[in-house]
Amino acid sequence: MDLRLPRLRGLLRGPRRWGAAAAAVVVLAGAGTWTAVASDDAPPVHRTDRVLATGDGVRLDTSYFTSGSAGRRPAVLLAHGFGGSKADVRQQAQNLARDGYAVLTWSARGFGRSTGKIGLNDPKGEVADVSKLIDWLADQPQVQLDRAGDPRVGMAGASYGGAISLLGAGYDDRVDAIAPSITYWNLADALFPDDVFKKLWSGIFVNSGGGCDKFEPALCRMYERVAESGTPDAAARSLLEARSPVAVGDRIKVPTLLVQGQTDSLFPLGQADAAAKAIRANGAPVDVDWIAGGHDGGDLEGGRVQARVTSWFDRYLKGDKGVDTGPAFRVTRTGGVDSTDGAAQLRGASDTTYPGLDNGTESVALTGREQTFDNPAGASPPAVSALPGLGGSGGLAQLSSLGVGVSLDFPGQYARFDSAPVKDDLRITGSPTVTVHVRSSGDDAVLFGKVYDVSPGGTRQVLPSQLVTPVRAEGTKSGKDVTITLPAIDHEIDKGHRLRLVLASTDLGYSSPVTPATYTVSLKSDLKVPTAPGVTTAAATLPSWVWWLPLAGAGLALALLLTGRRRTATPAPDPELAEVPLQITDLSKRYAKSSDRYAVRDLSFRVEKGQVLGLLGPNGAGKTTSLRMLMGLIKPDAGEIRVFGHAIRPGAPVLSRVGAFVEGAGFLPHLSGRENLELYWRATGRPPGDSHLDDALEIAGLGDALARAVRTYSQGMRQRLAIAQAMLGLPDLLILDEPTNGLDPPQIREMREVLIRYAAAGRTVIVSSHLLAEVEQSCTHLVVMDRGRLVQAGPVRDIVGSGDTLLVGTGAPVEEPVVEKIAALPGVTSALSTDDGLLIRLDAGGSAERLVVDLVRLEVPVASVGPHRRLEDAFLTLIGGSA
Repeated sequence: MDLRLPRLRGLLRGPRRWGAAAAAVVVLAGAGTWTAVASDDAPPVHRTDRVLATGDGVRLDTSYFTSGSAGRRPAVLLAHGFGGSKADVRQQAQNLARDGYAVLTWSARGFGRSTGKIGLNDPKGEVADVSKLIDWLADQPQVQLDRAGDPRVGMAGASYGGAISLLGAGYDDRVDAIAPSITYWNLADALFPDDVFKKLWSGIFVNSGGGCDKFEPALCRMYERVAESGTPDAAARSLLEARSPVAVGDRIKVPTLLVQGQTDSLFPLGQADAAAKAIRANGAPVDVDWIAGGHDGGDLEGGRVQARVTSWFDRYLKGDKGVDTGPAFRVTRTGGVDSTDGAAQLRGASDTTYPGLDNGTESVALTGREQTFDNPAGASPPAVSALPGLGGSGGLAQLSSLGVGVSLDFPGQYARFDSAPVKDDLRITGSPTVTVHVRSSGDDAVLFGKVYDVSPGGTRQVLPSQLVTPVRAEGTKSGKDVTITLPAIDHEIDKGHRLRLVLASTDLGYSSPVTPATYTVSLKSDLKVPTAPGVTTAAATLPSWVWWLPLAGAGLALALLLTGRRRTATPAPDPELAEVPLQITDLSKRYAKSSDRYAVRDLSFRVEKGQVLGLLGPNGAGKTTSLRMLMGLIKPDAGEIRVFGHAIRPGAPVLSRVGAFVEGAGFLPHLSGRENLELYWRATGRPPGDSHLDDALEIAGLGDALARAVRTYSQGMRQRLAIAQAMLGLPDLLILDEPTNGLDPPQIREMREVLIRYAAAGRTVIVSSHLLAEVEQSCTHLVVMDRGRLVQAGPVRDIVGSGDTLLVGTGAPVEEPVVEKIAALPGVTSALSTDDGLLIRLDAGGSAERLVVDLVRLEVPVASVGPHRRLEDAFLTLIGGSA
């Protein structure tokens, strides 16, 4: 997973002052080139790129941004996330420059064009670099100074960049305000929670840095030692803690805005809680903002967060006391799905004080007898909670807020304790706790605690934000009471739902003991859940017009009451189209609502049962937009899509008859192909018997490979597994985007056979592909688009054969006198003899059928008749070569 996190793209930070000796070794290498960055009506931003030599052989690649008139202004050091570079934060730097700041960005050691080894914010490396950057800012004529050598400067950054901003404030007292995002307070606690190794995230962390050799040798040795043993040692914890903000927590005394992600199994909310408590204890102002996204995906709220960061700096760097910096605590909550585009609806709640993670605790009684379960040999198969590296922009963790569960616990490997159905809605905001008695067959036990939200009847259980707490309980052979602090969440338990405490022996993201063991667990307390009752108000103050708006709105509501039902009601199914897989009528979608430019315009076509339809068009033709509208992911501006007679809307029930493979499938590498598909189907919440798993697997033709771990699969096998995943439930309409990407010719041939077999049973396949020769062989029908419009639709043979030249294969050479007779036939413009037979051009009145009759009459030994052009020729003719 790329820890740069697009839309919040990391922001890196720096150190405490190191004095004149350090400043003396700072030199600028290379001439800086000023450039103007234009942006419509916004003032231009000037940027200069320079290389900073730190004095210890490391060279840092930097960019400096200013805008507006001459004069001094506060500065901001803007840092990037792990695995990224200064380019990732360029847009935010330009925005801050336009807002009146001098902004310096840089690529950290080992990233981008900067040299050196990655030190994970080593005080003698990356942190010392920040002090040198501040020294440089103090010499710039655009930067405001508090005193000689001391610029007014703030720091911001996400993930790795957030940590360096905290460290910068701790090591260099010239830093005046910070705004770290989705970052850690103690990296040892983040990667070794309760001395359990977070193996998947640690591996992703190392790989994102370019491999172990890219790190300082001590870090590389530490990682290899812990990864091999599966257990962190004291030296490993000490090494990471020394490079964490916690090491200088008592020295961070500047205004701090902490932005932390709710969907984040790497740096969960507890990291920001520890930072808030420590910095507030130093007497500094601290605000806390829990956003909807995080390292596991979800909405990072980039625009809102960046606006709040700017306000924070306006208040504490510019000294504007009238600016609204937001509430002391804000949490983003997900409230269902937007019916227009399928996106999660976000709303804010806030409090005038930060409630912490244990505010307003209520007791929830759990029931369950003493239970015994196993830690299997090799800790396999592991339970599944979070799926590091597979969050993507949407984020699997965010599914839990929408009522979809993707977790998996294996029978015989966990204990379960349930509550009674809650009598009223219950909002959990913070970390639940519970005490259990643990007895193990060995000296220690490693457990993974999680609390599920279980629907009435137990038909669905959701793990909020996919978070789990690892617990290493020592000295449990004779039994021991263990208090477990579960992950901090913000989640509402609906009336009638139950809370379920699960203690599992394994988890995919962590190292568990490989030696078989037996654990026995019983309850010793109720489940204590924090409710933070003060977090109820809207995140933003209401403008004055809100108070008179209801009066004016009453009349509008009456008018809407008369017309709203007609506009919002889903159109009734069309019985005449009940057997038609797809009909698109006058479909249009603008790039923006106010734009005159269309991604798709007036598109109409129909697909019948048993067809394999190829969707073709050059880049920008509107194919992907059309597919997204077809799957209900975005709403068209005009027109209609009907699947088996039902109008498509986000979440329409008829979409259960549609399978899709559009943006690539993510598989868990340590699970087998079959286990991955079973996990995926379980996440849909549909009954296991409806999956038709064996049928889909037979069509995909993976054979014995299904029992192997996906990490052993070739690219072709992964593609076929992805197709099988789309085929689960044997959907009547299957949509595939570039299904042959990355496949070699034999694999492409196999994929072609898969699609043909699938459609042969009366189902329908739509394939978007750029491999025209393959489309020509596997598809029965085509839809060709260009610039958002339909160019042509119909059977492949008609589109390819719509040219006026035919190639007639003959069993023997044709004599010249006969060729002349053919050229004189009605409907024939010319005839030429070739090595393969005859090349015959027809005029407007000619037809292939009539030509064959005439050729037989002339005793020409006709072996074949076909168009003298490939699909590629037809395609380029149709789109005018714009591809």
